[in-house]
Amino acid sequence: MLVRNAEIQDLEQVVSLFHDYRAFNQCDNNPMEEVEFIKNRLENNDSTILLAIDNGEVVGFTQLYPLFSSTAMKKLFLLNDLYVLPESRGKGAANSLIEKAKQMAIKENARGLFLETQASNKTAQSLYEKVGFVKNDNFFYCMDL
Repeated sequence: MLVRNAEIQDLEQVVSLFHDYRAFNQCDNNPMEEVEFIKNRLENNDSTILLAIDNGEVVGFTQLYPLFSSTAMKKLFLLNDLYVLPESRGKGAANSLIEKAKQMAIKENARGLFLETQASNKTAQSLYEKVGFVKNDNFFYCMDL
């Protein structure tokens, strides 16, 4: 399984995966906004999008956003999206994407990786724990605007 950074020429493939990811998470269908959102991420370099490629086909992606920890005085990365095509699951794509994200964070001397997932997504939680993520019992708050 090859994992590499997405580039602007990958826009169509990334948007297709992003659309499927959003549908999986029961988000509103907004194809034009999805294109613009991913295009902006790639052009502005304000996230890193990694692609999993199996036999020349893009089968999954993850998107990482840089954050900063004031207490650790280090960067950390929010692993905000992780999606693998249903027909490609169980073949190591998700593991490969997470491993590449981990390598990237180490190279950046980051404090670590942070993610959140739906409480009902037991499959994802099992994967995350299997690859070394630990459930954090700190309190998190959200303010929707």
